Amino acid sequence: MKNAAQAQAEFEQAFACHRQGELAQAATLYEKVLSVAPNHVDALHLAGLIAAQTNNPHKAVDLIGKAIAIQPGNAAFHGNLGIVLNGLNEFESAVASFDKAVTIKPDFPEAWYNRGIALQGLNMLNAAVESFDKAITIKSDFAEAHFDRANALHELNRFDEALSGFDNAIAIKSGFAEAHCNRGNALLKLNRVNEALSSYDTAISLRSGYHIALYNRGNALRDIRKFDDAVESYDQAIAIKADFAEAWSNRGSVLKMLKKLEAALESFDQAISIRPDYHEAHTNRGNTLQELKQIDASIASFDKAICLKPDYADAYLHKSMSLLMGGNFRQGWELYEWRWKKEKFTSPGRNFTRPLWLGDQSMAGKTILLHSEQGFGDTIQFSRYARLFADLGARVILEVDLPLIGLFKELPGVSELVVKGAALPDFDCHCPLLSLPLAFRTEPDTIPYPHHYLKSDPDKVARWKNRLGDKAGPRIGLVWSGNATHMNDSSRSIPLSALIRILPPGFSYVSLQKEVRQSDKPTLESNVNILHFGDEMNDFTDTAALCDLMDLVISVDTGVAHLNGALGNPTWVLLPFSPDWRWMLDRDDSPWYWSVRLFRQQEQNDWGNAFERLKSALLTVYGKHPT
Repeated sequence: MKNAAQAQAEFEQAFACHRQGELAQAATLYEKVLSVAPNHVDALHLAGLIAAQTNNPHKAVDLIGKAIAIQPGNAAFHGNLGIVLNGLNEFESAVASFDKAVTIKPDFPEAWYNRGIALQGLNMLNAAVESFDKAITIKSDFAEAHFDRANALHELNRFDEALSGFDNAIAIKSGFAEAHCNRGNALLKLNRVNEALSSYDTAISLRSGYHIALYNRGNALRDIRKFDDAVESYDQAIAIKADFAEAWSNRGSVLKMLKKLEAALESFDQAISIRPDYHEAHTNRGNTLQELKQIDASIASFDKAICLKPDYADAYLHKSMSLLMGGNFRQGWELYEWRWKKEKFTSPGRNFTRPLWLGDQSMAGKTILLHSEQGFGDTIQFSRYARLFADLGARVILEVDLPLIGLFKELPGVSELVVKGAALPDFDCHCPLLSLPLAFRTEPDTIPYPHHYLKSDPDKVARWKNRLGDKAGPRIGLVWSGNATHMNDSSRSIPLSALIRILPPGFSYVSLQKEVRQSDKPTLESNVNILHFGDEMNDFTDTAALCDLMDLVISVDTGVAHLNGALGNPTWVLLPFSPDWRWMLDRDDSPWYWSVRLFRQQEQNDWGNAFERLKSALLTVYGKHPT
């Protein structure tokens, strides 16, 4: 009896220390209690909680487990054991503990909540949401349950519901910084970027040094192309947490967008030094080296990413582009097929019941569907392969976007044209247009029909000839900008005011732009020597007819450059320092189009030298032509 009384007194003293936060003293006293009364169930349980609090989870599992063995009907014991198991990432065992807790005490909101956390750890997200719902039904003002339920909904891509959940958490607990931050993430997924920025700013104001919110804010600023502000936000996050690998990597991506390529490389190197297995950073580093035209080094970075994550589609795809830029068509075309496994690829993959054809089966007497992908220029460039199927004895259905239908009406080898989105006729097999070089094992010296393969509509040519009137000198067609939404638009498009400065007098200039950017309109309107037809150009048949009436077309990297090359007309293309892989590297001609001449930037973001060479060539080749 004396020992029992002594043990109880020491337990009460230990419990008092525990409540006051004197954990070391409490743990010592609990041990004294257990040395005298090893089955003291409360001492076992509370000593286990202290072990968990002082980073000794395995001891905690042992002590709480002994308490449960003595008192198996105690829901709190099962609940706390589950919490410790969650911390050990032993989620299946944790779920089992929480199940016992709620079986004993169904109205135990904390157990339902922590059960949801365990189910999230098992990636059983719908079940997790149900468990959080149970907790909230019992305890409607349970802010943390609303918060983690919203996190699970976010992972399920149910962003509207997630946003509502974060709002509920904040309504209960207005100073809930994490909820404001994650609310921003949901808003970002819903493309409500300005609202997301406001949520991140609130989170940052609520918690000093909140590096994750600063990082997410940087991501939002990147998405609205406020690149300098994004870098500043990443820098603030890194100043707080120097080993924040994701912030270093995303900072590098934004610096790459700003064409600060050497600085971007340094940022990626920092990310990799922190996390050597960071496959995304290795890939982004490879992309930057690719832009610097360091092809071998870029391939080495992509290979490192692939070694770390053998199914990483981005690395394979970008490696393929480096290979194609460098002229290694055989391996490049093979790896380019990884585009279909890339998340958010420009063109979604197509699912057909008929098989994909990649050159491995006879096509004699069969019908193949060739379907376009990516941009208009890509469709024009690779439509040339349709004619090859006639030699194989096949019938070709070509599916393209509506603006290209008229252009391809007379394309050799095509039996039937279909507008993309319309019902498809029967076919035996299919192939995307950009897989045809792989199917035909194309090398730079075996590209089909590099001289020309398209023809313009004679009636359209006659109409536009009349519309243009008499020539007052060599006619030069101009295309200075492409699709403004293109990820590389800032590198490949040129302000009209910059191009006009190098165009010599004595020529007739014709705008082949259907759409003119607002920033270029004042320049175009003030230069009456440039003819512009705009909406009179209904589709590519009009553009093709105009191209045929030009002595030369000068274009940046757009669909018109491909169109005029496919028509076999003289085409001069202005290319950025790091061009699209289709134009390869360091050559002033193209194996795809024999009539094309390339004028490349010699330095990043500097058109000066390319402009001077183009102007000199223009005067040399066309300047002495009679009017």
